[in-house]
Amino acid sequence: MSLLFSPLSIRSVTFRNRLWVSPMCMYSAVDGLVQEWHHTHLAQFASGGAGLIVAEATAVVPEGRISPRDAGLWSDEQRDAWAPIVSAIHDRGASAGIQLAHAGRKASTWWPWARERGSVPAAEGGWTTVAPSAIAFDGFDAPVALDLAGIDRVVEAFADAARRALEAGFDVLEIHGAHGYLLHQFLSPLSNRRDDEYGGSLENRARLLLRVVDAVREAAGPDVPVFVRISATDHAEGGFAPDEASTVADWATQRGADLIDVSSGGLVAHQRIEVFPGYQVPLAETVRRGGRIPVSAVGLITASAQAEQVLADGAADAVFAGREWLRDPHFALRAAHELGAEVAWPPQYERAHWR
Repeated sequence: MSLLFSPLSIRSVTFRNRLWVSPMCMYSAVDGLVQEWHHTHLAQFASGGAGLIVAEATAVVPEGRISPRDAGLWSDEQRDAWAPIVSAIHDRGASAGIQLAHAGRKASTWWPWARERGSVPAAEGGWTTVAPSAIAFDGFDAPVALDLAGIDRVVEAFADAARRALEAGFDVLEIHGAHGYLLHQFLSPLSNRRDDEYGGSLENRARLLLRVVDAVREAAGPDVPVFVRISATDHAEGGFAPDEASTVADWATQRGADLIDVSSGGLVAHQRIEVFPGYQVPLAETVRRGGRIPVSAVGLITASAQAEQVLADGAADAVFAGREWLRDPHFALRAAHELGAEVAWPPQYERAHWR
């Protein structure tokens, strides 16, 4: 029996398999409102057999958007725009998750295919960014350091967005604490130079993330899974390291997080990453601590046998993929076929099942 296509139950949700779609920004929202593109983009993965589809990094406040084209969840109008997308995912048998995010000092930037690079000027729709300390990401405008009241507002915004996500019908809430965005900025000593209760020791640097976990868990109640994505290393000297990531993951699960989605990097422009198939899987295995902390693995996982091996080796409890889903929205159906796993195909696609 394929481990990849065995179900996984977390709280009240049972995922039909363990091959999941990573959140991937589309930079196609209008004033934070998702569009028809998002509907087609996400629903196709459910038709393709995904167990869980996590919608892109969705800003909890306007100034938390990576770009002016990012999705948001700070208004009821945005909540209502998400609802039919969630229904479409459910209608096709998959579970729906959303990644709640704040980009911090990496906000207010141009989208990837824009001709410009760096920070968007205020005259063209940009805004002043915030961070733990007034240290700019290389090539971006300098942020303003959050004061204590501003930190409290961030926590409240995550909780409010979590409630809206549940009202839209999402099954899973993921807190984005990775890729150099705000919560990661607090975790890393390379971006956090504070001398108050949010800076210095690892416990202090993790304080904001753990407060957000508390707030989102309270909003989620006892039945809804809460995931936390972390960058387990900054790939830079003096930065956040795997042993610290494992400790923070332990703290987060004690506070009510159900699974740690392990990624890496994104904090500094001078990071040095050796990229190869499955290059982040060992980080997931480190954070997992021999199975004591539920984790997912991600990072150039592109083949069915490769994903199956990650689970067989005990490195993770589930596998996220990104680019492979963009290349093949029916990745899970193909993987099941290749692994000889019996899964339910959409009746419209049955003619391709075993031939």
